[in-house]
Amino acid sequence: MADERRRFDRSPGRRHTPADQATVRRSNLGLVLRHLRDFGPRSRARIAQDTGLNKATVSSLVAELTDRRLVSAGDVDRAGSVGRPGLIVHLDGATVCGIGVELNVDYAATLVLNLRGEVLFEHLIALDVPALGADRTLDAVARLVDEAADAAAAHGATPVGLTVAVPGLVRSVDGVATYAPNIGWHEVPVLDGLRARIDLGCPIRVENDANLSAIAEWAMGSEARTADLVYLTGEVGVGGGVIVADQLLRGAGGLSGEVGHTSLGDPDLVCGCGRRGCWETVVGLMVLLREAADPDDPVHDPARDLETRLAEVARRAEAGDARTLAALDKVGTALGNGAAVLINVFNPQVVILGGYFAVLGRFLLEPMTAELRTRVFGPDLAGARIVLSTLGFTAAVRGGAHVALESVFDDPTLVPASDELPGTGAS
Repeated sequence: MADERRRFDRSPGRRHTPADQATVRRSNLGLVLRHLRDFGPRSRARIAQDTGLNKATVSSLVAELTDRRLVSAGDVDRAGSVGRPGLIVHLDGATVCGIGVELNVDYAATLVLNLRGEVLFEHLIALDVPALGADRTLDAVARLVDEAADAAAAHGATPVGLTVAVPGLVRSVDGVATYAPNIGWHEVPVLDGLRARIDLGCPIRVENDANLSAIAEWAMGSEARTADLVYLTGEVGVGGGVIVADQLLRGAGGLSGEVGHTSLGDPDLVCGCGRRGCWETVVGLMVLLREAADPDDPVHDPARDLETRLAEVARRAEAGDARTLAALDKVGTALGNGAAVLINVFNPQVVILGGYFAVLGRFLLEPMTAELRTRVFGPDLAGARIVLSTLGFTAAVRGGAHVALESVFDDPTLVPASDELPGTGAS
């Protein structure tokens, strides 16, 4: 790692222009900040050793990051120290935050995360997105964001980014939801619509919900920092996010993630996208509920909280209800069929089940694993493990907040130093 990171350090023999020096310094500031985020608190000497930067450079960088309130000094490092022990440097950043928003078929959620990974605020509201249409939905999102920004301000934190998760194909370069069938959106300019409604003074991004969920799992889930993982989420729709060598796989046009519309379902069933035979038709939430209960059963009532409805399905399964167990077995088998394709293609270390798959996972894992064992090409599932997400239905919104904070790690100078703050007399 030292050889790779050393390229950011200033070479004594090279003449740097002021622009070069500023760029290199920003890179080095971000390098130190990311290192503390990814590997935890450590001394300046240890940071220098790990990154390949020299000790004097690290001391200068830490001093600037401290002045920008992005890091702070903690306890004395007594372990393995030679001479005068140094202080442990901690990631701080309580004064900056990222805002994540998720849109789904029947709800919208928001979450505020500071640089230390602490949740400052979260809120979920029931929202009939298909019935409201794009304009009124974006109005509701704007109100949610205003509420989140007010909550951040109450904590003394300033938003540095906003990321909105949409359940469908998203062209991330211009924030257009090109096709989101489950909410009835086609070529909706989400980014432009939000910019017209929201004035946060920070970047706004729009991303696919499953991709953001995969990022959240990689960044802060139970399998955090797993280099190669596949994330599968089940709600009304079915989405997937793929991390390869610690990088999100976006595809040539940034439209990857819609695994629910692969041809792995029942060819006699019409999907919400209008096509037949999508994987979603055999593993989506509506399929499970239809198989498990009659149409007038309370578990179908969209006015009831989804987690309450899923808890009732779990209660019936635990009680041995034959219809519920048969439905779960059928979905689990179909889930294994599709997941086997993803394992054969991407060879991940882990497949993470999110959304309703995680909530009911204890009933789905056995039939899913049995199907995987018959369809995965490599022995022992090609080394893949199947685990349940611990982030629940918050994965996408957490991923959004995490991505919103990336601008600070890319360029820590975006956060004002003490002499750059209003009222400090800076010129």
